[in-house]
Amino acid sequence: MPEEEDEEEEEVEGQLNVPGRLTIKIPPSTSKKQAQSIRRSARLVKPTQKAKDQALLASDLDLEPLLADDEEEFIFHLQHDALISAAIQDQVIDPKSIAEACARTDWPLWKAAMDKEIQMLQQASTWETVTHPPNKNIVGSKWVYRIKRKADGSIDKYKARLVARGFTQIYGIDYYDTYSPVAKLTSFRTILAMAACHNWEIESFDFNGAYLNGTLSNDEEIYMKEPPGYETQGEDSVKRLRKSLYGLKQAGRKWYEALSIALINLGFGISTADPGVFYAKIDQQILILAVHVDDCILTGSSASQISKYKQKLNDQYALTDLGPVHWLLGIKIERNRSARTISLSQSSYIDSIISRFNLADAKPFGSPMIPGAMYSKADCPSDATEADKMAKVPYREAIGSLMYASVATRPDISHAVSTLSRFLDNPGQSHWEAVKRVFRYLAGTRDLSLTYGGERYDLTGYTDADGASEEHRHAISGYVFLIDGGAVSWYSRKQEIVTLSTAEAEYVATTHAAKEAIWLRRLMSELFPIPALPTTLYCDNQAAIKLAIDDNYHSRTKHIDIRYHFIRQTVNDGTITLTYCPTDDMAADALTKPLPKWKATTHACTVGLRRA
Repeated sequence: MPEEEDEEEEEVEGQLNVPGRLTIKIPPSTSKKQAQSIRRSARLVKPTQKAKDQALLASDLDLEPLLADDEEEFIFHLQHDALISAAIQDQVIDPKSIAEACARTDWPLWKAAMDKEIQMLQQASTWETVTHPPNKNIVGSKWVYRIKRKADGSIDKYKARLVARGFTQIYGIDYYDTYSPVAKLTSFRTILAMAACHNWEIESFDFNGAYLNGTLSNDEEIYMKEPPGYETQGEDSVKRLRKSLYGLKQAGRKWYEALSIALINLGFGISTADPGVFYAKIDQQILILAVHVDDCILTGSSASQISKYKQKLNDQYALTDLGPVHWLLGIKIERNRSARTISLSQSSYIDSIISRFNLADAKPFGSPMIPGAMYSKADCPSDATEADKMAKVPYREAIGSLMYASVATRPDISHAVSTLSRFLDNPGQSHWEAVKRVFRYLAGTRDLSLTYGGERYDLTGYTDADGASEEHRHAISGYVFLIDGGAVSWYSRKQEIVTLSTAEAEYVATTHAAKEAIWLRRLMSELFPIPALPTTLYCDNQAAIKLAIDDNYHSRTKHIDIRYHFIRQTVNDGTITLTYCPTDDMAADALTKPLPKWKATTHACTVGLRRA
């Protein structure tokens, strides 16, 4: 394996203590007096399964404790003082059941949240109480608790949601279709970038109890047990649902259908490129609404029309007006109106996942992967002992945590996450070390923001492929599309075929990039008044460009599947202009292979990642 860069030091060992002992951190909000009262308690509580799992993980990985300057440490044995663990978890973990909520000191706040939820459901005529019908499937329900927090981490409110146990529903009896479209992240980024370019207002809001607005049809007979804690009608009574409820398999679809009908009645149309995006052209003005379940952004060329239609939507379904967009789907959004720029970042999310895997104090790295590193199945566990050890490592959870950052605002880690996700079923120690390296790279670049408006360019694309250097001999395709200097769409994926030359691999990659370019052009042409000029797609392989433009027959290319010649049609009809780009300037290079620090930094800047 290639040597690491000069500034890198050996990996920090983990964050847990010696076998049988755990390091517990009292949050800053907990006073010393409270902490001392916890220590003096003699009542013993059975350790939670999570605490046991952490102890086993510490034992197997031989990890060291992580010290914090602003937190008071307590070390406890699992056989005694388990009350300390329970008390601290009570501070940071939401209850999993009504029994857990009742046992907590903040139970009155949870009970008030439950009462509020039941009152809202009754006011919305969500159900009617009926006698238990014979030969009918009865769906259960449960309470889901969540402490809603503000951007700074302080408590906003206690939220209790009654959720149906949809997994007990039966297809063809309790439900039929379930698919519910939501706006793609690419659509959100494109709309935000173009709105900033035009200096439009961008408002955000969310619908209150969105899924509760969907109405069930008469042929959907769904009966539910009475809510836990509110069994007041007797054992023979059940709830006949008249409206959808969170947890039902069709709840999302019912909400989308109800919202679509309401928006169409208000004059909106549904985008053919993304059914989660709606638009309206009113009095020479345009309004654009992007919906992700209940989180929405509304922008357009007229501020007065935005306010007017926001009120009309509120008349249809109650919503919470969040004002100018600052926060969306866990993404922080900042605007500079004078410079017409908008920036997207996930520093809070990155901090949370780094802390979750106890790497907050780890030394940062300058690149997400070791340059030239190759990971294969040969690195997977080869014996039962190693496999048992790796089974206790949260590899799958770590990849899942990284994945949201990679698809939302951090194209610079997309290749690393894509590569390491191939070993989810049987990861090895080297794979786990590579995952920790990605976290450490994020730790050093947490303040990078995906910025649009630093430059003024129309939709521009870059496409690249790495050849067949991987163990599986499939080339890696990568592309990235930019608007005004910031990436709106990117892709890093193993090609589905084994190509026979670098030119062929690049040719296949350009075809995939062309498909994305056509989709982006369709989305933008529906929403924004832009001229229909060809989209420039940069490629760093002269042979692939010539093959796409000139349609030359050659014995080395006659075997290429006809589907990959789609790029020729897009070039001939003027949709795309293929242009040569030197490899050193290829922004998609970071999406196909591990790069050294200087090159990774350069390409990150090229796709719009800049310091806040």
